[in-house]
Amino acid sequence: MATVDRRGATRIVRTFIPLAARAGLVALVVSFTVGGVAFAQPGASGVSVYFLRGEQLARVSRPGATPADAARQLLAGPTRAESKLGYRTYVPAGTRLRSVTVANGLATVDVSGGFTSGRSADDRLARISQLVRTLTGLQGATEVQLLIDGKTVDGAFPGIPTAAPITFRYLQTPNIPVPKPPAERRLPPDAKVKAAQTKLIALGYLLRGDADGRLGPTTQEGILAFQKWERLERTSALDVATTARLDTAEQPTPLTHGASGKRAEILLDRQIALLIDNNRVVRTIAVSTGKPSTPTPPGDYRVYAKIPRWWSVPFREWLPWALPFVGGIAFHEFLEVPAFPASHGCVRQSTAIAHWTYDFAEVGMPVKVIAST
Repeated sequence: MATVDRRGATRIVRTFIPLAARAGLVALVVSFTVGGVAFAQPGASGVSVYFLRGEQLARVSRPGATPADAARQLLAGPTRAESKLGYRTYVPAGTRLRSVTVANGLATVDVSGGFTSGRSADDRLARISQLVRTLTGLQGATEVQLLIDGKTVDGAFPGIPTAAPITFRYLQTPNIPVPKPPAERRLPPDAKVKAAQTKLIALGYLLRGDADGRLGPTTQEGILAFQKWERLERTSALDVATTARLDTAEQPTPLTHGASGKRAEILLDRQIALLIDNNRVVRTIAVSTGKPSTPTPPGDYRVYAKIPRWWSVPFREWLPWALPFVGGIAFHEFLEVPAFPASHGCVRQSTAIAHWTYDFAEVGMPVKVIAST
């Protein structure tokens, strides 16, 4: 499997993938290629159209045989059934296709002005990636020239020059370094903090060795996970209510009974994940899942890859310690992990916990996303 190192070089991660998980890996290989472009060719089954599932592009098949067919299907958006499975489009509703031609490897596509509408930079980055990926490969197209109402535009898509033709390879190429965790401000040890840490270790929110008496990122993450499970106010602080509940709390237990071995339950309403081994919760962590416009779809999935550094093509950002389990939806590290749902569908984790989760997980590990508890 191809990943990218800190210098942008391709790195191969080889993992054994059980048969049950291979279908998900196919989606990863199709939608995420570092070393070269996997061209989409029309055939008897139709044309390939690219929407998003989480932080990555995701392919669906549509009727048609020409670049114009593919572009129209892209503008039509996902079906209702696909939307329930987490497929999303960032192309504004009502965007019209004016024309599309392919000559000498260049696809020239002209769409209406609505294509550049909206204030969200992420939305615009995603839609240009959808369009370029959908047209790449059709009738030999290797680059795409965007026109808006018959004219070239530039500056509408942050960091992506569109006055000249662009390639999908360009979008695949990282243009920023892997983000580093912020420098930790080490506070002096405190006896009350150490007492709380000891209780959080016993309850499975922190690990042995974490009781140093300092209120740092790891302890704050553990406190937040505890507050979410206990349905307390989400402050990440040792407030009066949290301190009192620590005296009577019990260790979380799985909501469902599964087979022996490792698995995960993601509780959307509480915004936590339970990491489970042999039907015992090993650790409870705070997460931030998909926001209302891009929700994380409930269901039963499996981790189909472990990717130390995953580049999000549509959003042009790094997703360290990624554990994808359905399309481009994955556990991953992120610098901003609020106490509420805020992602594009993925399961964000703080820098204090993501590497541990990555080491805990296995390819093929079941992941159950639960809407309400």
